Amino acid sequence: MTTSTSGGPTVRRILVGVQLRRLREERGITREDAGYVIRASGSKISRLELGRVSFKERDIADLLSYYGVEDLRQREALLSMARDANNPGWWHRYDDVLPSWFQTYVGLEESASLIRTFEMQFVPGLLQTQDYARAVMAAGQPELSRQEIERRVELRMARQRILTRSKPPKLWAVIDEAALRRPIGGTQVIRAQIRHLIDLMDRPNITVQVMPFRFGGHAAEGGAFSILRFPETDLPDIVYVEQLVSALYLEKREQVDRYAQTMDRMTIDSQPPDLSMVSLNKLIAHL
Repeated sequence: MTTSTSGGPTVRRILVGVQLRRLREERGITREDAGYVIRASGSKISRLELGRVSFKERDIADLLSYYGVEDLRQREALLSMARDANNPGWWHRYDDVLPSWFQTYVGLEESASLIRTFEMQFVPGLLQTQDYARAVMAAGQPELSRQEIERRVELRMARQRILTRSKPPKLWAVIDEAALRRPIGGTQVIRAQIRHLIDLMDRPNITVQVMPFRFGGHAAEGGAFSILRFPETDLPDIVYVEQLVSALYLEKREQVDRYAQTMDRMTIDSQPPDLSMVSLNKLIAHL
């Protein structure tokens, strides 16, 4: 059983769930029977195994006993990971402005080793300047107070720290030309944003490609998405698709493969990074 991980609490929670599901299936136990042991339903076991809810140590201990795990070191390793998974991540300081459906993504983003993303409407959040982020939020939710907007901008800037930490993730972004031509915040703001993109492209862990208008229709006409990969071998790639007031987290193999193929197609059809940089400089010159 693999139980060590350097990931954050979100990834630890998912990994505990993966181990619990594996143990249950190896014993041929149904979710309903497992739920009965911890005074819960089969749907609660499903949520535990998907890492969607926090853990009670007593429940984990009871399940391990029911699954026949008697080795003390094996039990303690999984119980220790479950305890760590219940520790709040740094992003919980922003609970006042962080939707519950987005908390999971921030936790996954924090632990990812590779983030591939496609954007049609905006520059990806991890690559935004403060002024651009502020303009995006003000335009998208005009009912927000100035204080709420500033808190959200602060959260977005805090998320960007993963790109400059030791052992940062690799970020590969494909951005539709429409997002770069949309003058969000005005000419000055978008010009500064494009300059920021150009500067970021000098970093070895950041790749940016532009999908120009002249390509017409492309493989990702369905909209923006991100694919996250993790260093933990037990954790599959996860696709994140954001909606207006919720989000989809896709992890079934056939779903992930479809999005991965689309992303591969996008990187082939888009301008390579060097030509993308040329296009960005031309955009600035015409703003």
